[in-house]
Amino acid sequence: MVTGQYPMKIGTHQMRSTLVHPPRLFTHELRDAGYYVSWPTKLDFNFEPTSGWRDDDQPWIDRLRAGAMPGQPWLAYVNLAITHESSMWPDEGEYPGREGLDHWNPKEVRPARTTDPADVPVPPYLPDTPVVRGDIARHADNIAELDWQVGEILDAVDASGVADNTVVVFLSDHGRGLPREKRWPYSAGIHMPLLISWPGVIEPGSVSDRLVSWVDVAPTFLSIAGTPIPSDYDGSAFLGATEAPPRDYVFAGRDRMDESFDRVRVVRDRHFHYVRNFYPQIPYCQRNLYMENMPTMQELRRLSAAGDLSGASAVFMPARKPAEELYDLRSDPECVHNLALDPHHADVRERMGEELDRFLAEIDDLGACPERDLVAKGVVVDRIEEFRARLGPLPAEYQRGYPMAVFEPADLADDQSGGA
Repeated sequence: MVTGQYPMKIGTHQMRSTLVHPPRLFTHELRDAGYYVSWPTKLDFNFEPTSGWRDDDQPWIDRLRAGAMPGQPWLAYVNLAITHESSMWPDEGEYPGREGLDHWNPKEVRPARTTDPADVPVPPYLPDTPVVRGDIARHADNIAELDWQVGEILDAVDASGVADNTVVVFLSDHGRGLPREKRWPYSAGIHMPLLISWPGVIEPGSVSDRLVSWVDVAPTFLSIAGTPIPSDYDGSAFLGATEAPPRDYVFAGRDRMDESFDRVRVVRDRHFHYVRNFYPQIPYCQRNLYMENMPTMQELRRLSAAGDLSGASAVFMPARKPAEELYDLRSDPECVHNLALDPHHADVRERMGEELDRFLAEIDDLGACPERDLVAKGVVVDRIEEFRARLGPLPAEYQRGYPMAVFEPADLADDQSGGA
């Protein structure tokens, strides 16, 4: 979002890697154009930004409440973490993060749980058990809390008298912190909410069905501000003075997530979702120490070991992935019925595969380069042993595929059994 470029093009595709030579952020362009930039939190860009990318690191709502806004155009970034994956972990019953908001409204009291687990929908790729329903219900409660927090921000903007001249953008970086959602480029992981209020420009309650990518956010902010968009941006503006024509495709990917190594690339249009797994020998559900805290993940492992998963609920647990996946989003929005080997969809698979090939060549995808080679080339800082150490002793079934420098891209003609 902050660079307008694809992570696998600039070298930020491996989670918690660190670029040696960081790019400019879109906030540099805004500041050069006279904007004041407040960005207090969420700094895990996979690089240390160069100087001059922001003006302060203090909570923006404090400035709003104090009436101490700068006498110039401004951008304020607010990161709300109540719906983070860790907020679904078992705790003492209070909303995680509430203590950080007490200064906003210390008299506000909410119960720890208001959503009945019996009322929540369970996606087909997860088992319908009380444990899973409990996690989903907790997330629904957290969304209710998030709604309250957003309301506090909007109330502060309104009270400051600038609401009629303020563009508000609400978005999420990925899906819920559940297996096959966060960390995975299926619909539940990458099809995220994007709500925008622009008084006098966007009709309240209107809906757009255009395809928008994460790399489009930075150029859109610059377009709204009337600021030139750098030529090295991969994204294009979907609003503002330099609004571009709608996209035909969006692209996504998955690489190392913490200590779990993989390479997955995705292309999606309005109707189909195509996935290429470059390492089908690596299971979907590698051991990830952070993810293992989730009760739903523990439930999946327990049921899988007992042989009690079947149908779509078992789709995340095979020992291998198929080399290719294809889903019809009109009939299968949850992406559980793989059509890659269906002869009736061979032309779609070929078209989507060719479009993905074109994209990967265009950006010169660094995901094809082992991480140790990127270190040797001076692209990223060497943190390989740090992530190796996180693996610790693992069962033999999780040892496959972990070396960080020996992967070779899988031949797509390889065995495609064992997946969705």
